Amino acid sequence: MNMDEKLVSAIVEEVMSRIGSRSGTTAPPARPLSSTTGIFERMSDAIDATLAAQKQWAEMKKRQRESVIAALRRAMHDHAETFARMARDETGMGRVEDKIIKHHNAADATPGTEDLEGKAWTGDYGLVYEDWAPYGVIAAITPSTHPIPVLLNSTIMMIAAGNGAVFNVHPAAKKVSAYAMEIFTQAIVASGGPENIISMVREPTMETIDVLFKHPRIPMIAATGGPLVVAAAFKAGKKVIAAGPGNPPVLVDETACLQRAAKRIIDGAAFDNNILCIAEKEVFVVERIFADFIKTMQDFGAVLLNDEQISTLTTKVFGHKDGRVVVSRDFIGKNANVLARAVGLTLADDVRLLFGQTDADHPFVQEEQMMPFLPIVKVKDAQEGIARSVQAEHGFKHTAMIHSNDLDVITKFNKALDTDIVVVNGASTAGNGGYTGEAYFSHTIASPTGEGICTPRDFARIRRLAMYKSLQMF
Repeated sequence: MNMDEKLVSAIVEEVMSRIGSRSGTTAPPARPLSSTTGIFERMSDAIDATLAAQKQWAEMKKRQRESVIAALRRAMHDHAETFARMARDETGMGRVEDKIIKHHNAADATPGTEDLEGKAWTGDYGLVYEDWAPYGVIAAITPSTHPIPVLLNSTIMMIAAGNGAVFNVHPAAKKVSAYAMEIFTQAIVASGGPENIISMVREPTMETIDVLFKHPRIPMIAATGGPLVVAAAFKAGKKVIAAGPGNPPVLVDETACLQRAAKRIIDGAAFDNNILCIAEKEVFVVERIFADFIKTMQDFGAVLLNDEQISTLTTKVFGHKDGRVVVSRDFIGKNANVLARAVGLTLADDVRLLFGQTDADHPFVQEEQMMPFLPIVKVKDAQEGIARSVQAEHGFKHTAMIHSNDLDVITKFNKALDTDIVVVNGASTAGNGGYTGEAYFSHTIASPTGEGICTPRDFARIRRLAMYKSLQMF
């Protein structure tokens, strides 16, 4: 190019630049097409990147998916303690030693591709085969209570079925979530998976949720979060898997072994300072054994509060806003000795649970408070205990526990509560598989939408192939 051509070219570029500036048609700044960390500044970029990655992922063989999932499980085990400490420090909730267990449990007990078995039929009209297909890219919400266990649990279940996932994590856990996202992305890529098959936005807000939920190429929403997020998911007009609220009641009747009942109630209610949605939230005890039960709870290390102390704690924990009860975040997920200090008691940090007698209408009974104080309500008999349990559960259909050796009472309780999980003579954690129970495990317990404890099948479409009058076996 000679000097005159260079000059003409420069003039043309300058003129075009000025025209574009005047007309408002200047080119937008370049947008990142991918991220080596899975973390994006804009939700739209995260969605675009995961949409592209999911096309690659859906074409990969099952054994490749299994290799990636195995790498994710190893990454969770390797970083479990770091994730636990970071989550506790950022959110201020729970106990590190319990969180470490939660992280390992999510790595080991989350179901993967083995859950996606096909079915086949042969007969006079040929062969029919049904298998599982991905939805595409799923919008996923994680809570502050278990940010990384839910992130991994959701990731494994969703990608096992060939999906991608874009996460809007809880703002109160965005730092630990970003840290984990980068580690999980590295594990995926190192084991042969595509970058950005999972992704997140760095600064999650209700606005980024709106972008995610309304995106025309997002066919499904998995909402494991608070009521505002779940309500927004239902308004999006898409398939929703929603983990709703829970207020799990416990009934202890006169046939129960009180030692086992007290021990297991404490184990469940005190775990991670009661922030599990399945945890024991209120206990109804038949009056014939009430005094013995209270003493047995003390024998196993729970600290009894008197009426005045319970009243003081109630005043500090519960407030009202816009005509509804609100729970102070100063106490959610805090250690029992933090609650004790609020009522003038000095307790050691290793005290796991406070408890005390209340009436059935008390806020601690009726609200899902998520802290290590357990209200105990005296009832006349098992029949009243069942009725009170139904009322306190509020029809959430989530979880309930009973300690009894009377099969008739157990049967009536099960039918009346009609929850996704009923645990008999065990801690609440026994109802969700994993380390302390049988069967599969998930952090997404979808009561409002009916899936219950979710598995990869809940994030996959059933697809049927019918070979008419072909390939009959007989």
